[in-house]
Amino acid sequence: MIGPDVGMAALAATWPAAQVWQQDGWTLRDGACGGKRVSAATAGDTARAKDLAGLMPDNPLALLRPDQDVLDADLAALGYGMVDPTLVYAAPVSDLARKPPHVSLFDIWPPLAIMREIWADGGIGPARLAVMERATGPKTGLIARLSDRAVGCGFCAIHDRTAMLHAVEIVPEYRRQGAARTMLHGAAHWAQGQGADWLALAVTEANAPARALYERAGMRQVTTYHYRRLPG
Repeated sequence: MIGPDVGMAALAATWPAAQVWQQDGWTLRDGACGGKRVSAATAGDTARAKDLAGLMPDNPLALLRPDQDVLDADLAALGYGMVDPTLVYAAPVSDLARKPPHVSLFDIWPPLAIMREIWADGGIGPARLAVMERATGPKTGLIARLSDRAVGCGFCAIHDRTAMLHAVEIVPEYRRQGAARTMLHGAAHWAQGQGADWLALAVTEANAPARALYERAGMRQVTTYHYRRLPG
């Protein structure tokens, strides 16, 4: 199994911030409105909880790893609330890869208009599409089909032989009909063709249906993270 550092490095590289810089022990990010993952600060060994609000006056937000319990407690004591506990899963692509059934899944980049529409309906708008555009290395969009129509899409990119599956969105009325499962195995099939060894993804702890799907497919937890945000 890949280690926590490999999983987090692939997550950051395949879903990149617009700008990244270092200050006072913190790694700071400008996500250009692309969501928490590309906007959150991460801490080095010398980072202090009390400095974060001054470094991020508009929206103090930190991403915490499991080994940062002291810093996590310090942020909590300053009033930072916990947001979105998240699990990172991974599995060898050789265990997951299956060629999709005929016309059930296509990999294509740049994304088609219908993919942009499905993502937009799920809250994945232009700022998050810009995150996908920033990703370097092999990448693709995935479009799933059922009943002769597009019913879901996702984004997959590779860093250091680890493929990360992001932005999986299934049209609500077609959920729990196999499209997400087809996308998972199809993403691994694409990644295997690109020379990747692992397929990984991040899912919130609260998303029980998605977690059940990934675990049934044989994916295992690599690490966890969560955010701390200062209210207001």
